[in-house]
Amino acid sequence: MPIGVIAVQGDFAEHAEVLQAAGFTPQLVKGSRDLSGVEGLVFPGGESTTQAKLIDSAGLRAPLEGLIRDGMPVLGTCAGLIMLSRAISGGRPDQWSFDLLDVAVLRNGFGRQVRSFEADIPVKGLPATIRAVFIRAPVIVSAGEAVEVLAEVSYKFVDGTRRVLPVVVRQGNVLAAAFHPELVGDGRLHSMAFGAAFSRLL
Repeated sequence: MPIGVIAVQGDFAEHAEVLQAAGFTPQLVKGSRDLSGVEGLVFPGGESTTQAKLIDSAGLRAPLEGLIRDGMPVLGTCAGLIMLSRAISGGRPDQWSFDLLDVAVLRNGFGRQVRSFEADIPVKGLPATIRAVFIRAPVIVSAGEAVEVLAEVSYKFVDGTRRVLPVVVRQGNVLAAAFHPELVGDGRLHSMAFGAAFSRLL
């Protein structure tokens, strides 16, 4: 089953490796012709403002939005979550997103690079915890009624306050995480995102 990995910027190579290990066929997407035949999409971590500019310059914005709105399964991690969200704060005034996931996010909401951390978190639907790597990760500040929260993390901010925050969410065909499962080689979220479509092809 070919899964397109948006390969304009970020850690797309790590996603491709995880997909391969999980039994999918990764297809790097750098232009619209690379979308031919794909059955799912991955939006990787990286720098969301840069990704938005490069997606536009590659002519990918409209075809990607069309595929997802038509029901193609998609997984977004970290910057990918930002790209899929309804609203972004903490970014550039001209930064756009696909508005396909009814969440509002704060870029770098967990803090700068020095505040990066890892945590073992339970995810609804998975039998064991997942090792979550948070690097300049976005915070989901609000989510609509149609959004299902699959995982949360308890986090202590620099001002001493502690909050329980959603970090894996799903709405229809869109699954997104605030962290990087691909950096530890864990493909279970990929299988969760694309497994039903994969089963239909068997």
